[in-house]
Amino acid sequence: MSHTTRRTTLWTFVVTSIALVMVTLDNLVVTTALPVIKRELNASLEALEWTVNAYTLTFAVFLLTGAALGDRFGRRRMFVVGLGIFTGASIAAALAPNVEALVAARAIQGLGGALVTPLTLTLLSAAVPADKRAVALGAWGGIGGLAVALGPLVGGAIVEGWAWQWIFWINVPIGVILLPIAWRQVKESHGPNERLDLGGVVLASIGLFGVVWGLVRGQGQGWTSSEIVSALALGALFVAAFVAWERRAQSPMLPLRFFRNRTFALTNAASFAMYFGMFGAVFLLAQFFQVAQGDSPLTSGLKILPWTAMPVVVAPLAGALADRVIAGPRIVAVGLALQSIGLFWLAGVTSANVDYVDLVIPFVLSGMGMGLFFAPVANVIMSSVRPIEEGQASGANNAIRELGGVFGVAVLASVFASRGGYESPHIFSAGLRAATTVGAIVVALGALIAFAVPTAPLSVPNHEASTEVG
Repeated sequence: MSHTTRRTTLWTFVVTSIALVMVTLDNLVVTTALPVIKRELNASLEALEWTVNAYTLTFAVFLLTGAALGDRFGRRRMFVVGLGIFTGASIAAALAPNVEALVAARAIQGLGGALVTPLTLTLLSAAVPADKRAVALGAWGGIGGLAVALGPLVGGAIVEGWAWQWIFWINVPIGVILLPIAWRQVKESHGPNERLDLGGVVLASIGLFGVVWGLVRGQGQGWTSSEIVSALALGALFVAAFVAWERRAQSPMLPLRFFRNRTFALTNAASFAMYFGMFGAVFLLAQFFQVAQGDSPLTSGLKILPWTAMPVVVAPLAGALADRVIAGPRIVAVGLALQSIGLFWLAGVTSANVDYVDLVIPFVLSGMGMGLFFAPVANVIMSSVRPIEEGQASGANNAIRELGGVFGVAVLASVFASRGGYESPHIFSAGLRAATTVGAIVVALGALIAFAVPTAPLSVPNHEASTEVG
């Protein structure tokens, strides 16, 4: 490898890693601040859900669009555009005078993040030599997982040290510094598609918004109300129309033929389950210590640290094992199993008066599960398609994972509201136990799915792996 190539690879890894941390952190950095936002902006449970889901919904819907735009107009160019949108929306969120403005800014943040995230993977994959690809993608997955995991701790520290608005202000200098570096140091690349699937974008956006709207508002409005029934039915209709459209589109943003590959289909299903349980549980657990046990935001984040810190240790080891010793799908499956065990354990011991020591072991198990999952999953997905299709595969996987988070927060918050509430620590704990149990069941199903993912020999090259069809 020449000096210039090494330099480009290093800069690409640094830029994409920092951007990934900044964007991914905002998935959950707001969770520890939710009780403060609830109080200062007089927000309801539904509004709190939307401060999370407005970001993850637009993030998920436009991830495929972000990948397509990068393929068409240049991945570096659209990466820079996404960074600019994300940075500007962070300013708007920090200045939000009410919860409605905050939700709107979070939605725009999600759009910027949707442009950045899939392109971090494709830019890095294009810049790294083939023999170093598994290690680089493992590190990428570990960094992304760490960013998700550290969200509650970082949010708690910022809220207690400054104010909740600073969880958004902190993005601004990072974005401003990254923009010129990315433009100068990252090599431009393009993908195979020359057309944009606008029909697919519109159908997917309306369909997913309708379904999530119904899930978020169902508990408050009544599941049989005309609003909720109409929203869910309309959403399902548009999702079905999206699938039909993608089957016939000349340049689909989500090639459905990908799902004929068992590795791609099953790994994405497992990813959905992982994010469903993890996001939904963290949304509520990050509030538990403050609402039920009276802790400060920082103390709350620190108490979750045994969960959030484990990926730092486990993810690099998992990436090395996936590259050298053990098949990646098996590591993903074990990670999901540990996450499920941890959530079941938490559901069993959680109460308003639970001693913190009783939560440490399930937190550690869940954290180990996250680390084992995050490190190899990107390489498993990317190895199931041809190199020229990596942009679309990356966008699809990220979209499905984020949708898992959206549905996890919406569904588990509904379970929480049906069994508990904010009226007292004991009522909150009852709702948390019910919601965490549901999350654990979904993650357990994801583990079973992951164990069914085919394992190819470690020496199988990327283009050969792409031909495997179940």
